[in-house]
Amino acid sequence: MVPAAALLAGALALLSLARVATAFERPPAASVAQSSAITHVTDEVGRQVSVPAQVNRVVTLSPDLTETIYALGLEDKLAGDTNYCDTPPAAKLKPHIGTAQNPSLEAIVALRPDLILASTSINRRETVDELARLGLAVYATNPHTVRGVLASIENVATVMGAATQGHGLVVGLRARLEALHMRLNDLPLAHVFFVVWQDPLITIGQNTFIADALKWAGAESVIIADQNWPQISFEEVVRVQPDYIVFTSNHSGDTGKLLSELRSRPDWKGLHAVELGHIVNVSDEIARPSAGLVNAIEELAHDLHPEAFSGPGARYAPGLQKSAPEFEVTAVCGEEHAACAR
Repeated sequence: MVPAAALLAGALALLSLARVATAFERPPAASVAQSSAITHVTDEVGRQVSVPAQVNRVVTLSPDLTETIYALGLEDKLAGDTNYCDTPPAAKLKPHIGTAQNPSLEAIVALRPDLILASTSINRRETVDELARLGLAVYATNPHTVRGVLASIENVATVMGAATQGHGLVVGLRARLEALHMRLNDLPLAHVFFVVWQDPLITIGQNTFIADALKWAGAESVIIADQNWPQISFEEVVRVQPDYIVFTSNHSGDTGKLLSELRSRPDWKGLHAVELGHIVNVSDEIARPSAGLVNAIEELAHDLHPEAFSGPGARYAPGLQKSAPEFEVTAVCGEEHAACAR
């Protein structure tokens, strides 16, 4: 059986992404205007932000943004991050400013940042407003699709003065997604139930970037809901009988142990997916709007459609090494777990 602490940490990692929603409208992309030593930027929730033209010190308020900084090769400019930033492992050695939903404003100010990066997927609007009142530049990201995640990476790179690195990184990620699309395009979508939380039973809504990630992986959720993180009855899952049940690795632990546990439970063992062993344990990168999301999409596609990866040259090999929305305040990534919105 999966340890209760692991289940709690991982599920909270998916339950905080669901609590930070509905304060802003997202423009299509950041706009930038420069005057002398200041760059005037419109962030992804429509806020006007004045950023030093030369950003030398940045503080990230969510694990996904920390991961983005490293993916861009800008880690030398990272002055501080949250307590739960651990991807890559070097991020754990940076000064910490507290948790994503309740960071220490004093600790942030003490780090003298030129720029603070926030994410609507976990940070609170109140935090952003308080930091802005202190005269600090806060740029907020707000992706709702996989393409939106890639656009956010480019936006962050541009604000950091690293547009070339951002473009190069995103071009590579887009190429991998398009290659995956070509492999899966003629295959039927797998119908999956994505588990955010087991008790109560919570899944994903159709307007989340996770739902979009499923589509890129050749799947779709069996639950159609406008709410981002709907709570549903187990009877509904039995009624729709998904082809696969998808958990995240930090939420569920070892797949074999998880399957054994589910088969020992009267409710879960009645699902055809459990009977057939169609349980997928995908990397928790699937719940983070960062570059590693593409890894998780490739991993999930390989698990759901192994036939697409058989034959010469079809071996699964992700390009990035796994490490190793309005501000919603609900949680697919809890404070106790860094998988949240990285």
